[in-house]
Amino acid sequence: MGGSTKIMPNLFQVQATDGQARVGLLRTPHGQVETPAFMPVATQGSVKALAPDDLMSLGAEILLCNTYHLMLRPGIEVIHGLGGLHSFMGWQGPILTDSGGFQTFSLGRLQRVSEEGVLFRSHIDGSSHLLSPEMSVEYQARLGVDIAMVLDECAPYGVEEAQVRHAMDVTHRWARRCQEVRRPEGQALFAIVQGGVSSALRLESAASLVSMGFDGYAVGGLSVGEPKATMYRVVSLMGETLPHNKPRYLMGVGSPEDLVECVARGIDLFDCALPSRVARNGGLLTRRGRLNVDNAPFRERPGPIEDGCDCYTCRSFSLAYLHHLFRAKELLAYRLATIHNLRFVVRLMEEMRRAIAAGAFAPFRERFLSEYRVTDEEVRRFQKERWIEAQVKPRKSKGDS
Repeated sequence: MGGSTKIMPNLFQVQATDGQARVGLLRTPHGQVETPAFMPVATQGSVKALAPDDLMSLGAEILLCNTYHLMLRPGIEVIHGLGGLHSFMGWQGPILTDSGGFQTFSLGRLQRVSEEGVLFRSHIDGSSHLLSPEMSVEYQARLGVDIAMVLDECAPYGVEEAQVRHAMDVTHRWARRCQEVRRPEGQALFAIVQGGVSSALRLESAASLVSMGFDGYAVGGLSVGEPKATMYRVVSLMGETLPHNKPRYLMGVGSPEDLVECVARGIDLFDCALPSRVARNGGLLTRRGRLNVDNAPFRERPGPIEDGCDCYTCRSFSLAYLHHLFRAKELLAYRLATIHNLRFVVRLMEEMRRAIAAGAFAPFRERFLSEYRVTDEEVRRFQKERWIEAQVKPRKSKGDS
């Protein structure tokens, strides 16, 4: 395949700090990313309901795709044969791919985890597959993405510490094996810190992976059911511990209040399906929290979703029109709502970068959190569990819904 596994010295540069919060520049073969940044989730090579032009217009600079889904459909070799993932999906900006490890646990019918890798059954057709650390990185190399993730084992929240430690130790051994796989020139490789909610295990995991020397470090295994205060404690610890000169990526976190709180704790990159997922259910993000446009009060409501929002949806349409589209189940509803929610999150990241650079992040954070109405934690946990269950259900028809 050619290429190198050497550390990329010019990958990331911190340009300004304000407390633990920082502004940085992430350089990739397909362009630069200003951090802190949010990565819209294009799991199967597509952000649901949006085209690449939509994503560029709303200011997205980097997307996240998933190795697990792409290996099952359409297949890594199909994408490679068509010029790689950028060409295949028509997106010329940077791409980060998740290794697929989390999905084998949450979506696949897990059969066995061993030193060799993960043996699982496809959530699509029940076929059996092995995903090893080497295969995961080789697949990401074949896809030609800018940032690849190591394969890791994520212990469920609430299990005994011995099980968390075992998963963490496996993650470290797999990370070393991932590092030995040859990758294309310029492709970065990020390790994933595990250790559950134990501070001691998190510090041990971070020290072990940092000693191996990766291009960046992700914090995995959070936002999986633990209380927010616990998540913030672990993130703070990682912000204090992980290298200053390397990008820090918090996996699977994307609610507005969490973005603000975790930027305050030193995180640079985020991804989450939440903004686009709630959009398709009529949930629209605003400075005062989430509103459900399907509700009756919006039937005759003039004006945009939010005054001052510069997204295409708010510049062009009324809440009453969006209410009508959702009630009529018009496909345009999903596109317009998703554009707004992703622009809301991307614009929030832009505002945080400006506040950090100006040394004014603390008042920005206080003002935002004082105005934003947070969705009840128990409700959010229930909604996420229902969503995961829906993904696991076997397909009963030939087409996807």
